[in-house]
Amino acid sequence: MISKLRIILAPALALSTSLALAAPVSWTDWTTLSATSPGVLGSLVVGSTTVGVTYSGAYSFAQTSGGTNFWTEGSPAPYTGSTQVDNAPPAADIIALNAGGLKTITFSQAVVDPLIALVSWNGNTVDFGVPIEIVSYGLGYWGSGTPVLNGSGTGFFGSGEVHGVIRLPGSYSSISFTDTSENWHGITVGVVGLAGNNVPEPASLALLGIGLAGLGALRRRRTA
Repeated sequence: MISKLRIILAPALALSTSLALAAPVSWTDWTTLSATSPGVLGSLVVGSTTVGVTYSGAYSFAQTSGGTNFWTEGSPAPYTGSTQVDNAPPAADIIALNAGGLKTITFSQAVVDPLIALVSWNGNTVDFGVPIEIVSYGLGYWGSGTPVLNGSGTGFFGSGEVHGVIRLPGSYSSISFTDTSENWHGITVGVVGLAGNNVPEPASLALLGIGLAGLGALRRRRTA
């Protein structure tokens, strides 16, 4: 029976793996420039939940309703070049940084494994103070470069025109980082899930349904 169950579940496992790798990212829709202090306001939607997002710190400009699409991709693709990110950031929304110093991104509720998309981090040194992972990088709007992790793994140096995505593993209500000055380098932030969300992923539900169907077929065959 075990061998038959394996045969039945093998396609389900393969399907669940491909589905699990398909991770649509909820990128922030930046909507408003903050009048009270340097910053930009926006939101992102995860399932039926809307999460407010606030960027605080100096910036050169922010596109909130149209403008140049700086999230274009060449080959290798900087934003969708891995199995962990399905969709590049929306065409217009971006915050362009030029003055170095402390920046903070705050969420109205905790998110899991936030992603930060990068445009043109040329010769820039950044540190988040917590471990980061480089998800992907490649040929973007201004060319290409390589993010080089620092010794502690909490930041990177942009060797060339870095376009790509980094991830901060863990649960966060806010992200703070320091960068250095240059003409400008762009960011936006996205998430795949929210903290404390224990609802099974679609891939898990599909696997469960296929597995139960297979067990039912086996039982009917044995009792026939």
